[in-house]
Amino acid sequence: QVQLVQSGGGLVQAGGSLRLSCAASGSIFSINHWNWYRQAPGKQRELVATITSGGNTNYADSVKGRFTISRDNPKNTGYLQMNSLKPEDTAIYYCAANIYNGGFVERDYWGQGIQVTVSS
Repeated sequence: QVQLVQSGGGLVQAGGSLRLSCAASGSIFSINHWNWYRQAPGKQRELVATITSGGNTNYADSVKGRFTISRDNPKNTGYLQMNSLKPEDTAIYYCAANIYNGGFVERDYWGQGIQVTVSS
């Protein structure tokens, strides 16, 4: 069984920073890519950032230059550093990881979601 647990959300003023963490635990053979998504009220879920197993990153245009995705492979943890936050970044943020589990089955696992609120 694999579980992803998120932490680090909260309330911050515009211009502030937050770092989200997503820790994977359980029967893990390897973690391929990490994704961070967000969903604002009344909007569709949006892919915010991706980091591959090789460390290549990709970002949504709306967060380029402000957000940084990273990973700590020994800790099986993914991160999303969010700087220069804007009110429009307010959303529930979800991590997802593509994982080969202990049974060598590849699938996507999701975190529980965490609220990020940016006040103006």
